[in-house]
Amino acid sequence: MSEQDEDAAAEAAQAIAVAAPVAAPVAVPSAVPAAVPAAVAAAGASRAWAWSLLSASGIVWGATFSLAKIATAGGAHPLGITLWQGIFGGALLLAFAGLRRRRLPLDRRHVEFYVVCGLLGTAIPSTLFFYAAGHLSAGVLSITLGTVPLLTFVLAVFFALDKASSLRLAGLLLGLAAIAMIVAPTSSLPAPDASFWVLVGVGAASCYAFENTFIALRRPDDTDAFTVLGGMLIAAAALLTPLVLATGTFTPLAWPWTAVEWAVFGMAVINVLGYGTFIYLVTYAGPVFASQEAYVVTLAGVAWGIVLFGEVHSPWVWGALAAMIAGLALIKPHGRDRRGP
Repeated sequence: MSEQDEDAAAEAAQAIAVAAPVAAPVAVPSAVPAAVPAAVAAAGASRAWAWSLLSASGIVWGATFSLAKIATAGGAHPLGITLWQGIFGGALLLAFAGLRRRRLPLDRRHVEFYVVCGLLGTAIPSTLFFYAAGHLSAGVLSITLGTVPLLTFVLAVFFALDKASSLRLAGLLLGLAAIAMIVAPTSSLPAPDASFWVLVGVGAASCYAFENTFIALRRPDDTDAFTVLGGMLIAAAALLTPLVLATGTFTPLAWPWTAVEWAVFGMAVINVLGYGTFIYLVTYAGPVFASQEAYVVTLAGVAWGIVLFGEVHSPWVWGALAAMIAGLALIKPHGRDRRGP
């Protein structure tokens, strides 16, 4: 992947927040009339491939909300789960870096960058997310985490990384209305204290938004997206290990594995593959197209909760889902990708 593609991937991740990505432009019609049908067919196949990959990846990624509930309901502690996310995810990405023959830079500048990203992108938000997972439905969790691109937009405008518009401000207001529809009405959630845990989920989303902004502002020029992810996961694991051991919250993965162990491992694998697929879509189809995965993940998170747990939501939650999807549609990067569907 070229440095230009990696920069585009980082910009797109900032808009919504992870196979080696290969740039594959859509075929351009030839100047020879006889070649036009073949070019059109190739473009159609490219669009079908991109949409299929985006849909499949988003659906699988949306399952992480349900897996979080399985892990916490089975007795796994949020700190212990977060530690395993860093260990499994970091190991997978180190192996991937070895296949790419890329080393993980470990000079002071990079290590400091990994530590900040590890705190903002894993240690703090993942722990908050797993605490909230024990008190909220998978569907409400997915809607809550849908605020990440909305909050990222606010920070991007504040730091002059992006520009505001009336449509995008309307999207932000719809996202805030979605959270209000969940938190404010007493009949929106089954338990009286659930509103507090929705706000905890928003706190996790805020951390992810700050991480996205920090990466956009401080990412070393020689560090690609996969290096950032691998470094932050390893840093998060290193930071959490003494805390987990001191608090006795380590979650042992005893053999044979039960639903808890598979859920913990599955989340780590899905997150790494999901991010990898997202980066592939950025390089293959462009950042505007790839940013649409946010809708699929949110909708899939609600659907998985219904399928696996038989979740039933109040009209307020369904209204919040509609408002969140509309908000994401308005706030996403606008324009046309130079390549892709």
